[in-house]
Amino acid sequence: MARRLTSFSKLLITLLILALLFLGGKYLLNNTSFGQNLKDQAESAAQEQKASSENNTKDVNSGNSTSQQNSNTPSKPRDKNDNTLRVQLVTWGGYAPGLYFNEGGAANSNSRFYKDYGFKVDFKVENDLINAMNAWIADEYDVIVQTADAFPLYTAPADLNAYGPKAFIQVDWSRGGDAIIVKRGINTVNDLKGKTIAVAVPSPAQTLLISSLEAAGLSYSDVKVVKTSDNLKAAELFRSNDVDAAVVWSPDDVIATRDVKGSKILLTTREQSHIIADIMLAKESVLQEKKEMFKGFYEGWMKGVAELKNPANKQKAAKYLAEINDLAVEDALGMMENVYWTSHEDNVNFFGLNKSYSGQKGSDLFNKMNRKFVETGDSENVGPTWRSVINTTAIQSMPQMNGAGYAAEKSKVFKPATSAEKTAPAFATKPVSINFNTGEFQLSENAKTIIDLQFADVAKTFGNVKVRVEGNTDNVGNRAMNMSLSEKRAQSVARYLQQEYSMNPNRFVIVGNGPDKPTKGCETNATDACKAKNRRTEFQLIAG
Repeated sequence: MARRLTSFSKLLITLLILALLFLGGKYLLNNTSFGQNLKDQAESAAQEQKASSENNTKDVNSGNSTSQQNSNTPSKPRDKNDNTLRVQLVTWGGYAPGLYFNEGGAANSNSRFYKDYGFKVDFKVENDLINAMNAWIADEYDVIVQTADAFPLYTAPADLNAYGPKAFIQVDWSRGGDAIIVKRGINTVNDLKGKTIAVAVPSPAQTLLISSLEAAGLSYSDVKVVKTSDNLKAAELFRSNDVDAAVVWSPDDVIATRDVKGSKILLTTREQSHIIADIMLAKESVLQEKKEMFKGFYEGWMKGVAELKNPANKQKAAKYLAEINDLAVEDALGMMENVYWTSHEDNVNFFGLNKSYSGQKGSDLFNKMNRKFVETGDSENVGPTWRSVINTTAIQSMPQMNGAGYAAEKSKVFKPATSAEKTAPAFATKPVSINFNTGEFQLSENAKTIIDLQFADVAKTFGNVKVRVEGNTDNVGNRAMNMSLSEKRAQSVARYLQQEYSMNPNRFVIVGNGPDKPTKGCETNATDACKAKNRRTEFQLIAG
């Protein structure tokens, strides 16, 4: 016969069940992904609840109060004791490694930043760089993005430089994401002289245009710039009759040229491969306060870059990039094809920590545009030098990592020059006067300096194209001798660039024209001035 449980027994069983439920729930929360997701949701809900009680925030630009904040921006200033790095991004494929390593855009416990280094990262997309800068000033972001060439706009003004902006990582090079598009009749950069061009000001679009013009021996003042607020508006203006060309982002280069009959893409950052370098920056005070977090952030990002060499991981990164930008995964994959993610050794080179590196560095871009922005009227004064606006603590603290994923990018491998390349159309031609002693082809020290100042930077910037070096003479002396001499002089110029800047010998196409290609207006060599103009060396950029 069954016995009834006493009241005391019922109490013991009830307490036992409650204990099992508690222990089981604790295990579920702490040891399963389901539990981690529940904790993340609870944490997010708590933050939203706290944020809603502070919804009368101040707009950084206007000083007016608003009752509702942009959902894509942080809701409050950074807490120094907060265990989360808040990072602003723009819609760009270069940020895939960080999103991949973070397991998405939002701060979460599944993030490898959290699992491996003990802190969370919260990525937010804010494409308005002015809003982002103001939020960074107000401590709503720890990290914001920019390009090395445009970074002087953050460091030259005294009021901004007072916040101690420091670049601490290069994330990528643009490789097709930026382009110059032109209308019918414009076939080379040289043809842009006197033309009207839509350009976002101030922005990296200016840098792309300025460096392209320099490759053709032109300057910013040789064109008429129609200023726009962003590259999207430049693309729209291209569709009108008001401009001859525009600097735009991909895929607007394809879309806009498809819309305008007879137009085409003149060049992109696939050819001009080392001009737009995306960086991240933070306040010096924040870098010091959260030194260990920034070390982990840099190391984790570099691991992400290395792991994205695996196609399967690349697909996963595209998923997260698509989610944070509200895009299709296919579009995210397309964005990722327009960048080269820089590795740890690339960063060592870029920040000038490898003394033997002779390629394009951050200092080259930054210091050049530091001066150029004053010339274009976009900055009132030249700001500090590159060395004073960088923080390389995280880079130098990176542990030794082996494998191709951490190695620096190798220079493009060029095939030997062909006869067809000696006459192939050039998309930019830059004449440079290099003086040789009569009958000689060796470079003088002065000639080397001229090459350094007038062409070496162009060659580094356009790292993915071939350089045709054409030697020319006046008509004095034997023609056969002049033909041979002009070729030897062109070869001397190419050899100097190979030796001093580690450029691939196959990159150069050597042509000796002798007296056969005189400067326009000096065909008869009638004056000493014309003879001097005809004794020139031309650098021509051709598809490689």
